[in-house]
Amino acid sequence: MFYTEENIFVIIIIGEFIIGMLGNGYIGLVNWIDWIKKKKISSIDFILTNLAISRICLIGVMVLNGIIMVLYSDVYATNKLIVIIYTFWTFFNYLSIWFSTCLNVFYFLKIASFSHPLFLWLKWRIDRVVHWILLGCFAISLPVSLMTGLELSHDYRFYKIAQHKRNITEMFHVSRIQYFDPVTLSHLLTVVPFAVSLISFLLLVRSLWRHTKQMKLHATGCRDPSRQAHVRAIKIVTSFLVFLFLYYVFSLVVTFSYLMTEHKLVVMFSEIVLILYPLGHSLILIIINNKLRQAFVRMLMCRKIACMI
Repeated sequence: MFYTEENIFVIIIIGEFIIGMLGNGYIGLVNWIDWIKKKKISSIDFILTNLAISRICLIGVMVLNGIIMVLYSDVYATNKLIVIIYTFWTFFNYLSIWFSTCLNVFYFLKIASFSHPLFLWLKWRIDRVVHWILLGCFAISLPVSLMTGLELSHDYRFYKIAQHKRNITEMFHVSRIQYFDPVTLSHLLTVVPFAVSLISFLLLVRSLWRHTKQMKLHATGCRDPSRQAHVRAIKIVTSFLVFLFLYYVFSLVVTFSYLMTEHKLVVMFSEIVLILYPLGHSLILIIINNKLRQAFVRMLMCRKIACMI
């Protein structure tokens, strides 16, 4: 029998699951339909489609993990299911983060304005190699997730050993200390894509500052598409950095939640916040991306007309 807070948790997390699936599914569907119509797909749409697919899988794994962790914690802690779920979570987590980083870098290269030879070379090459870059993201995520899964599987014996320990302190050392290595390492490795996105953000801000300074010297009173593109890209990258920061802060909270008094409540709250990353950032992409936003408006208008008829 579940308590009230557990019922609330299940309702919220299922609501997040539905919204996340609809939002990311919408991104993938719009780009796929456009791909079919035009017989080709742009680099930005290709990245967005792959990002949406990875996040659909990530949200599914996260919701499954959250429900089992909260409602069936005893089974979860003594079953190899934790190894399987964490392996899939690591894979789709890395894939999503790297795809998001590729999106941030792509915005930077296409929108920013610098005269450095390396920047110009990357700007010219990015469309030609974007498919290989995404394949490289897959090649990075797969071995990391497999190594994490193997490490957790190897350390699975601490659960069995802990069952035979009577001393609480000894149980803690046996059942927790080895778990830190793969979990903490997987968190630390994401510093690389976070740093790349942060650098892209700072360079975008610098490019916008230089562009604004030049426009002030040649003020015309007309709309400035370049400035608007800069602002949109900065909003997207900023939202990603904020959501990713919260995501890993609360991932660490879940990892060390056993040290807290209200262990279960902390885990439930953290799991709810964690899902906001693949959900919230995708919704922001829909709002800021012109094609996705316009397609959503047209869909609402068609539905309104259909209802009137």
